[in-house]
Amino acid sequence: MTDLRELPLTTLSGESTTFGQLAADRVTLVVNVASKCGLTPQYSKLEALQDELSGRGFTVLGFPCNQFGGQEPGTSEEIAEFCSATYGVTFPLTSKVDVNGEGRDDVYGVLTETPDADGEAGDIQWNFEKFLVGRDGAVLARFRPRTEPDAPEVLEAINAALA
Repeated sequence: MTDLRELPLTTLSGESTTFGQLAADRVTLVVNVASKCGLTPQYSKLEALQDELSGRGFTVLGFPCNQFGGQEPGTSEEIAEFCSATYGVTFPLTSKVDVNGEGRDDVYGVLTETPDADGEAGDIQWNFEKFLVGRDGAVLARFRPRTEPDAPEVLEAINAALA
């Protein structure tokens, strides 16, 4: 099986890195994000989690994606400005990626093998689908887009992984 931590990524600012370097041995909530989606206000709750739990070894990692209704049309600079100015985002963001289809980013190739609470794996359904990844790179849980970042099941899974 592919080690998620070794997979290459490009940051929103264009730097080459790996999942492991961005996650830095932290419990990580991976989210495909978009600036013009009805679920975009989830950025506020994602940033609140980052603020509250980063001191315990947690981070959010956002992957901008334009595959769902063209809801992330901006350049890297526009995405960075929107996230910072509108939601005060401090967690790391990657360059824009595809999460489904032939051009699917390798990270999402691994993540989408993980089933959700109903046992369903496969393609990402929409923006703001979430995956909880342990410090060891193991995918611990999958939460569908409408599950809020502060939902009890998400918080329970994060706290268990941080324990």
